[in-house]
Amino acid sequence: MLIRPTTEADLDRIVAVTVDEPVGWIDADRYRDELGRGMYRPEWTWIAEDGDRVVARALWWGQSSSEHPVALDCLYVDASVVDRTAVAAELLAAGLRAFAEQGARKLPLYILTLPNAWREDPAASAALAWRREAVLAAGLTDEVERLRLEWSPGSGVPRSSRRLTFAEATDEEFLEVFRRIAQGSLDRETRRNLAAKGAAATARDEMDFYLGCPGKREWWRLAHTADGEIAGLAIPSATPYHRNVGYLGVVPEFRGRGYVDDVLAEITRVHAEAGAELITATTDTGNAPMAAAFARAGYRTAEIRMIYSAPES
Repeated sequence: MLIRPTTEADLDRIVAVTVDEPVGWIDADRYRDELGRGMYRPEWTWIAEDGDRVVARALWWGQSSSEHPVALDCLYVDASVVDRTAVAAELLAAGLRAFAEQGARKLPLYILTLPNAWREDPAASAALAWRREAVLAAGLTDEVERLRLEWSPGSGVPRSSRRLTFAEATDEEFLEVFRRIAQGSLDRETRRNLAAKGAAATARDEMDFYLGCPGKREWWRLAHTADGEIAGLAIPSATPYHRNVGYLGVVPEFRGRGYVDDVLAEITRVHAEAGAELITATTDTGNAPMAAAFARAGYRTAEIRMIYSAPES
């Protein structure tokens, strides 16, 4: 079996692959479209061949401006393969090794989407099982389950907060609030980063990430109480596909007062007033307070995402 990155000559065979398991996957139309925009690339697309037959496929994705891939979007191994886990692990390891040798400082995530009730669906559970074993074997050993949420205009546009005001601020001011919010966070990745590199570096990485997203920096706001104290921050953002909640948080001394609802309402209102027909968001399944805030704001859970990443060094 030959494992390798693809070339332009492989395109027809790549897009001929279909996935019949109940997991998220990339179809031919989307692959062709985003290949043309540089979000998929031949060198980021890896296959395993048995003779002239493609028996496994891994599609890594990045933004058009990305030097290296950001995430693995689709992992497929044909059901006829005796040991799907072993082939998938070998395919992933080869791709990840190549990206590291090409200078990627951070290995791309693997994001697998599942139906909401996947634990009660034997087919979905089985589709996750072999993929999970493969990504763990390939070194993406940090696992988190997240809700992928959606808001649409039918949920109603929230009114402006009567308790908080929102104002622009400098990068330095935002960086400090990022640092404060990280303390005591229930977000799994934030907690992991705090333990690995401390509050200052975690805040810097969070801020740099959102500065690099398609959303505009001028959308960002700090939240202030009636007394002028900083209560938190609101970062309306965007993905390449939709308006997005981005980042929101309340500083530790003001938690427990329901301000999270005001901050989320501000982000939702900003997007809605700009004409957004869909706003997306994610939060860890273990972050019950944040999930409850999204539910109160009219966001519905559209799917589950299992996210795998390499441990912080």
